[in-house]
Amino acid sequence: MTGTDQPSRGDAPKKSGLARMLPLVAVGIAIALVFALDLDRYLSFESLKSHRQTALDWYGKNPVLAVLGFMAVYALVVALSVPGAVWLTLIAGFLFGTVAATVYVVVAATIGALGIFLIARYALADFFHEKAGEAGRKMEEGFRKDALSYLLFLRLVPLFPFWLVNLVPALLGVPARTFFIGTFLGVIPGTVVFCSVGNGLGVIFDSGGRPDLGIIFKPEILGPLLALAALSLVPIVYRRIKASKGKAG
Repeated sequence: MTGTDQPSRGDAPKKSGLARMLPLVAVGIAIALVFALDLDRYLSFESLKSHRQTALDWYGKNPVLAVLGFMAVYALVVALSVPGAVWLTLIAGFLFGTVAATVYVVVAATIGALGIFLIARYALADFFHEKAGEAGRKMEEGFRKDALSYLLFLRLVPLFPFWLVNLVPALLGVPARTFFIGTFLGVIPGTVVFCSVGNGLGVIFDSGGRPDLGIIFKPEILGPLLALAALSLVPIVYRRIKASKGKAG
């Protein structure tokens, strides 16, 4: 084999980089197909209202398949970061009741979030580290020390986009186990709220109204959520106070 037949050293990282991007490209293609085929129209109140009886009938005849199918669709919607998961949460409450719906949604949302987290970490983490340099490494180190507390805070406060909280920990080297636990626990309170709203959709349909998605920002709901979020940061505050006292001593 001549020297010209051998791949250069610079080719290997490029091929490796391209291979790493394939899962992310597949996600991008799937998202494009969702919008190209207008599938996102099913994630709306109008669709929910139009197909509510069909959904109820199908669930009555195929309860196990309905639950598994719902969870698969929910996980996929979360993994693809397609807007409209809130409507799926409402229909879960409508079909399954608040408690069962909360379980199904939390599990499905966590699986979907973990899926895109792993894909983003595989495809983009090295690129992020290369571009971010020393500043990125310091940020990663600071985040990873208290990753669970930060994750709980970001999940509990209903101001941070769900998709963004899936991606940032992936780039900052958060372990998958920590991400899974933080996501699972962090989405429970908000899920309970929207599943409860969904459980009352029958009355809303009959009255011709629309569900109040802004309920999460009402003081009686937002207050406890913010209190839980603040509580999740207590270990960080305690550790830093202890460290400061140790240095002073």
